[in-house]
Amino acid sequence: MAFRRSLVKRSLDVAAAKRWHTASARGFSSISRDPPELPPFDYSPKPYKGPLADDVLRKRKTFLGPSLFHYYQKPINIVEGKMQYLFDDSGRRYLDAFAGIVTVSCGHCHPEVLDAIFEQSKLLQHATTIYLHHAIADFAEALASKMPGNLKVVYFVNSGSEANDLAMLMARVYTGALGMISLRNAYHGGSSNTMGLTALNTWKYSIPQGEIHHVVNPDPYRGLFGSDASCYAKDIQDHIDYGTSGKVAGFIAETIQGVGGAVELAPGYLKLVYDIVRKAGGVCIADEVQTGFGRTGNHYWGFESQDVIPDIVTMAKGIGNGLPLGAVVTTPEIANVLAQKFQFNTFGGNPVCSAGGHAVLRVLDKEKRQEHCAGVGSHLIGRLRVLQQRHDIIGDVRGRGLMVGIELVTDRKEKTPAKAETAVLFEKLRELGILIGKGGLHGNVFRIKPPMCFTQDDADFLVDALDYAISKL
Repeated sequence: MAFRRSLVKRSLDVAAAKRWHTASARGFSSISRDPPELPPFDYSPKPYKGPLADDVLRKRKTFLGPSLFHYYQKPINIVEGKMQYLFDDSGRRYLDAFAGIVTVSCGHCHPEVLDAIFEQSKLLQHATTIYLHHAIADFAEALASKMPGNLKVVYFVNSGSEANDLAMLMARVYTGALGMISLRNAYHGGSSNTMGLTALNTWKYSIPQGEIHHVVNPDPYRGLFGSDASCYAKDIQDHIDYGTSGKVAGFIAETIQGVGGAVELAPGYLKLVYDIVRKAGGVCIADEVQTGFGRTGNHYWGFESQDVIPDIVTMAKGIGNGLPLGAVVTTPEIANVLAQKFQFNTFGGNPVCSAGGHAVLRVLDKEKRQEHCAGVGSHLIGRLRVLQQRHDIIGDVRGRGLMVGIELVTDRKEKTPAKAETAVLFEKLRELGILIGKGGLHGNVFRIKPPMCFTQDDADFLVDALDYAISKL
């Protein structure tokens, strides 16, 4: 019996050795290795003397709305940030792989962005657009220079929800129609209007959301027609023919769905759909709230990867590196329809936000962040796809640049969402020092969308940590 146990043990040791050599050949170290360590970072957080996590959580529960949620079973009290890293109240460092929900583009507390904000704050914090100030005009000019075609008129707002709300208003006033088309699995905001465009039940209340039509999502992984863009486009044509008067106000889509789980649209989809929508009298809106400013690597704007030029583009999040800032950019012809009435936003184009947003554009250009996202993102996705070969729980790896999704499943054939396993791995990654996002209707997609200063060493650490966590699952 002892001899048999010895043989079994020896067989297992040989099998383990083979796995180790295979893993090493693919760029991974031993399955039984120690936990990976964060890359070195030459920065020490300031001593923290404020309230601790339990005190902050108690106040949140008492004084803030019950709809607020927090990540992790034991929420983290984040008190400082520097570039791609965050620090909690104990001084522990974390790799921020979610960038404040895809908002921190240049990096936490980037010195050049901070300098612009501080210098403007010392001169003038606020004056609305009823007066002249160079900051808003300079910023609008710089932003318009980044746009293709005749997209040259800028409206500043405070968030992505406001931007999409204004875009929907533009579409309806310009066309004289009401019907808006958006994709299932889309997220376009949480206001009462943009909630109608959103098509994930976890983000919707039972309120009137009329004249919104949700069409089949062109999802290459889970979609009804795989990557066949023509079949998805036909669904929109059918919807216009059978579900509307034949005229629509507009169509809106993210190029890579963010909250929906980093879902990239089927190749060629937007080119087909834009033609169909314009023939039905509608305008085409690109939601670049998460995909803009070079994050996807191959282009400055996500829609460029589909070889289209929209009629209206909305943006927020990365535009301000954390400032409450959003924008809508459109053509002079569409912009003119809003001159029929007053169109005003008290804080839109605030001097401090404009100075900060303009600095963000300069930093992204100066530091070549689009090119950086392409290189680091390609490395990250390549390593994740090798990891996918080792772990059956990884059903899909997708995305572009530093906008990446990892969908976890319990059955690759059936694509059954690995909800419980995702929750366990989510906590384990935090223990290892990584803060990551979650998305998808079932919360089974890891969203990797870090600050755009995220390095190749950071990418390697993230993949090694995920490999380690899954191996211990």
